[in-house]
Amino acid sequence: MLEKSSLGALSAFRFGHAHDDVAGTGCTVVVAPQGACCGVDVRGGGPATRETDLLRPENMIEDVHAVVLAGGSAFGLEASCGVMEALAGRDIGFHLEGACVPIVVGACLFDLLVGENRHPDKAMGAAAVAAAFDGAPLAEGNVGAGTGASVGKLLGSARATKAGFGVEVLRAGELVVGALVALNALGNVVAPDGKAVAGCRDETGAVLDGIDALMQAAAQLAQAAQGQPPVPRNTTLGVVVTNARLTKAAATKVSSTAQDAYARAIKPVHTSQDGDTVFTLASGEVEALPDLVAAIATEALQSAIYRAVKAAEAAYGLPAG
Repeated sequence: MLEKSSLGALSAFRFGHAHDDVAGTGCTVVVAPQGACCGVDVRGGGPATRETDLLRPENMIEDVHAVVLAGGSAFGLEASCGVMEALAGRDIGFHLEGACVPIVVGACLFDLLVGENRHPDKAMGAAAVAAAFDGAPLAEGNVGAGTGASVGKLLGSARATKAGFGVEVLRAGELVVGALVALNALGNVVAPDGKAVAGCRDETGAVLDGIDALMQAAAQLAQAAQGQPPVPRNTTLGVVVTNARLTKAAATKVSSTAQDAYARAIKPVHTSQDGDTVFTLASGEVEALPDLVAAIATEALQSAIYRAVKAAEAAYGLPAG
């Protein structure tokens, strides 16, 4: 039987946010001070990622020391450099003949159309690491990588709904699986019964039926295709964190399966304007069937998506869901 738990049950990891409310952007870091096995699955046509090739099962690196989620589109990749320097300053990383080299992977979402024209940088990445070691509970809503996030941009950003950052942690006996998500999708967020709960709004502010919005969007995209192609302006970023013992191949499979949570809760998903990404970090403390970890991770990530909507507050001219 699954039970609710908290990030405190995943003691091998540290979690921290940093953000700039005026700029409407931020970053979130998950730190594994002793290193953790990591896999990733990237879908959609517009990803902005760092070091994900390292995570391919056939490549050498087995453990990473941090995953960074950031706003700022490709500009936000700079935050990972700050995380890397901050970890090295704490002597966290691989030690090679006197050098300390933290392995830091990450991905970014597009939030450049809200707030002022600033993006996550090295200082913000370092601030997120400091927050992670301060030990404060990880907040949800308009925080971290979810600060400038929104959903339902099928008919343009002005019709979107504010989203944010969500967290869910589930336990099955000794096995703990958590999910963190920065929700910034092109599509609508839909409840299990298929009803849209946040997303593209009509002129009255009501969330449009997904099919109606898709039909209108298709007409607009067809026109855009005659000129310049659409610019990727979205991307939902997730991290599965578990105390399970996984190989890198198994962690990659967990990430792949957990993308089902996106497909359940976001429609449309994995579009050419999204760079949807899921990382999986495993600390290796508990023996567990990888398929069980994947199944629980999918449930946790779906719940985290709904929490990211519920916790979001109206901002940057966008209403909350």
